[in-house]
Amino acid sequence: MKAIVTGGCGFIGSHMVDRLVQEGLEVIVIDNLSTGSVGNIEQHQNNPRVQFVHADISNHLAIESHFKNVDWVFHLAALADIVPSIERPMEYYNSNANGTVNVLESARKHKVKKIVYAASSSCYGIPDNYPTTESAEIRPQYPYALTKYLGEELCMHWHQVYNMNIASLRFFNVYGPRARTSGTYGAVFGVFLAQKLAGKPFTVVGDGKQTRDFTFVTDVVNACYRAAKSEKSSGEIMNVGSGNTYSINRLVELLGGKIAYIPKRPGEPDCTFADTQKIQTVLGWKPTISFEEGVQLMLDHIDYWREAPVWEPESIADATKDWFKYLSK
Repeated sequence: MKAIVTGGCGFIGSHMVDRLVQEGLEVIVIDNLSTGSVGNIEQHQNNPRVQFVHADISNHLAIESHFKNVDWVFHLAALADIVPSIERPMEYYNSNANGTVNVLESARKHKVKKIVYAASSSCYGIPDNYPTTESAEIRPQYPYALTKYLGEELCMHWHQVYNMNIASLRFFNVYGPRARTSGTYGAVFGVFLAQKLAGKPFTVVGDGKQTRDFTFVTDVVNACYRAAKSEKSSGEIMNVGSGNTYSINRLVELLGGKIAYIPKRPGEPDCTFADTQKIQTVLGWKPTISFEEGVQLMLDHIDYWREAPVWEPESIADATKDWFKYLSK
């Protein structure tokens, strides 16, 4: 079998490539390297069954021919991060919405058997209920969240109109080795691990009591793989979470270090917590890596973040000023 992984040089995408190679598939990686790195798939550089295509999904002509004779597509390519999406919304729309249309149309032309779309729990915004079910109201708070949700809507529309086999998985706070270090004020693990290496205090937002549904990357990849294999997943939207929610203070406790508190940011929920009953029922999927195990695995791979930018309260305040400007009510 043959699979495409868009964004396969990125954090989650590269782990997806690892899993597919392990399962014996031929893999085509499509990535424009705007945030991903070929270093994330260097372990496959001498594998003739892994092909890297340097292309942007927003360019239909550059990607379409590579979908010929492909069985599965894992569509993980996207522009991420909150602040840049506020600053450059058109780029995010072009990548996350138009890019998704290009992937869908390429897959439709070449009769791809299954598409798994990486959706985002950010579509829920600030939910009313926890754990949050897939039927919760959609309330995107910033352009990244909106454009990822538009991508999901496009997938479900192509499923409805063209009878394509497509599953959408809403990821909650994915972490693990190779988590991105780039971008304007990146994800919490990359920020904290770079700070730990530099001997700097952890920049904790608000009082640190806010909780997140931290989900380990190999569990997320397993959910994607199961969705691709299952006939039951077609047309389904499913949460992918850890089965629990953990405070930032607990993360700091596990990492060990001093704290520098910074202002709470608008548009961010106090809690993210996925209701995963649906994916358990449809796919029989459950997470296997506990939070404590996952954090230890991050510490075991801490050298990955040695070259990452080291954020401090002043640089974070400067990088997030547009966040406060546009999202403060």
